[in-house]
Amino acid sequence: MNDIAIRVDGLSKQYRIGRKQERYKTLRDTLTNAVTVRFGRLRSMLQRSNFQSPDADNTIWALADVSFEITRGEVVGIIGRNGAGKSTLLKILSRITEPTAGFAEIHGRVGSLLEIGTGFHPELTGRENIHLNGAILGMKAAEIKTKFDEIVAFAEVEKFIDTPVKHYSSGMYLRLAFAVAAHLEPEILIVDEVLAVGDASFQKKCLGKMGDVAKEGRTVLFVSHNMVAIKSLCSRALLLVGGQVVGDGSVDEVVDSYFVPETGMTGLVPDNAERIGTGEARFRFVQLANMLDQPVSQLYLGQPFRVTLSFDVLTDIQDAFIEVNIGTPDGTDVVFSTTIDEGKLPTHLMKGGYEVNADFDIVLLPRRYSIGVGVHRSDGTTVDFVRRVLDFMVLKVAQNGNGHYRWDSIRGYVRGLPRWQIRQVVSDTGKD
Repeated sequence: MNDIAIRVDGLSKQYRIGRKQERYKTLRDTLTNAVTVRFGRLRSMLQRSNFQSPDADNTIWALADVSFEITRGEVVGIIGRNGAGKSTLLKILSRITEPTAGFAEIHGRVGSLLEIGTGFHPELTGRENIHLNGAILGMKAAEIKTKFDEIVAFAEVEKFIDTPVKHYSSGMYLRLAFAVAAHLEPEILIVDEVLAVGDASFQKKCLGKMGDVAKEGRTVLFVSHNMVAIKSLCSRALLLVGGQVVGDGSVDEVVDSYFVPETGMTGLVPDNAERIGTGEARFRFVQLANMLDQPVSQLYLGQPFRVTLSFDVLTDIQDAFIEVNIGTPDGTDVVFSTTIDEGKLPTHLMKGGYEVNADFDIVLLPRRYSIGVGVHRSDGTTVDFVRRVLDFMVLKVAQNGNGHYRWDSIRGYVRGLPRWQIRQVVSDTGKD
């Protein structure tokens, strides 16, 4: 138990739609309510005809029976689509809101950055807010003073440190808020999608700082829609869908599974698929097959494969070429091939239906991949392009069943097959 930083058991949170959440009452609130209560009763009588009972139709479970444990020093990414419950989970862990059911145990001092300027008082200066946040975290004045210059330098707000933060730009606010959260030595750092607000250089700087925090053995929870950032920073990930944890494991496996439900294995290109282009052609079907033209959803390591494309040309297209793109589900392009490779000429596509086969004999390393397809003109105009129409898996075993590779000894996504020539050279050593 001493190694557990966060323990969540049966955590659930219900919200009532259209109703403001209760907040802690102050003395002023209590006195005001006492004065207005008789007027409130009268108002409720007048509005009773519009009253809606708190039935199931007016409630939503943002979290439903969530359970997991995080050990000290783990860097965990929390991913999921909008409305999955990520921010609600972090607010409960940060003690901003209370759960409806279940509980969460936090072992250690928590620093949270859930939105721009979390915990900042707008009327206080940057200097005063640094000391205020340190005190909230339970730090002594001497500890805060030790970190003060480092925080200000990281945030790049030296000139404005004695200005009330209500006059800061959103970028300055964010830089100082992150610097405070990361530098005041919390044992657990919780960061929501706020980094999306900053510019590219600031995001890189923040990711580097979170990496440093992780190397120091502190626990990091990181919510982001940037899968590249999740993969570069985290070793483990949790996937939330509809307020429930549906994936918990290595970051590569969970990120890959995050993309699967939206594509599936059918190969049909739906009419509402995300596509770009002039619309003069439309893809209908994409199929992955072995070299016997048998449809497959997974490949053995080193197995050649065929991609079959079906599309309709709605008007004649001069100087056209067709593209097949293979990448990872997080958007990293791996293989790109077109019908004009190696100097081949563009094609005149007349109105009608077409089917094209593209045969590949390359070694894709074990993991999940996605296929994208496109029709373009030679002048660079895109006619139809669908980035992710089909997912498939490359297994860690060769087709004969004996070709296991040591995964930790392989780097990259594509393994080349060069032809080697080795000849022995007679050494002059020992000759007279």
